[in-house]
Amino acid sequence: MSGALEGTVALVTGASSGIGEATALALAGQGATVALAARRRDRLEEVAARLGGPSLVIETDVTDEAQCRHMVETTVGELGRLDTLVNNAGVMLLGPIENAPTEEWHRMVGVNLVGLLQCTHAALPHLLAAAGQGPREVADVVNVSSVAGRVARVDSGVYNATKWGVLAFSESLRQEVTARHVRVTVVEPGATATELASHNRPEVLEGMRGLFGGTSCSRPRT
Repeated sequence: MSGALEGTVALVTGASSGIGEATALALAGQGATVALAARRRDRLEEVAARLGGPSLVIETDVTDEAQCRHMVETTVGELGRLDTLVNNAGVMLLGPIENAPTEEWHRMVGVNLVGLLQCTHAALPHLLAAAGQGPREVADVVNVSSVAGRVARVDSGVYNATKWGVLAFSESLRQEVTARHVRVTVVEPGATATELASHNRPEVLEGMRGLFGGTSCSRPRT
């Protein structure tokens, strides 16, 4: 396999489905060796089998800082380097702020924001090292956010807050490392057919169907 990313290593969180799975396949298609991280090892193994080249499966809960560090160190130890980090792991639990089950808030903040911070912190020394050598002499942090990081809407206040935080963190990090050839990119999807919405409470899913029609899995990342 040859491509623009030949000789590089990419690490994708939330790689067991949806945008993470598609990103892993795209990176492998460009020649990168891909490390796949998520909580569902069985799904990761299925994705790895489709990559068409060498890969690494690392079962990881990004809310656990020790697991984030293990994920990064395993990637570098097994594959030799780290050129690209894609922070894709995320959850979207919607509903009114009034009388909300606050455990959902903690879960979103833990995955969408704290998890992204922990993964980036662990990976940054290796990304800076990769940026100083071949084959590309540049490294990348790609943070998957949402249009919800730009526009706040009713029933998604805490989800909005986590995604606005991703944007702020990404911009500050970009200013810090851009002169050392680490690029920081924020991807902000809108409507995307993934499993993201399926973890919502039944009454929230019913409201989504009324607004958007079809199945819950077609709910936008908003």
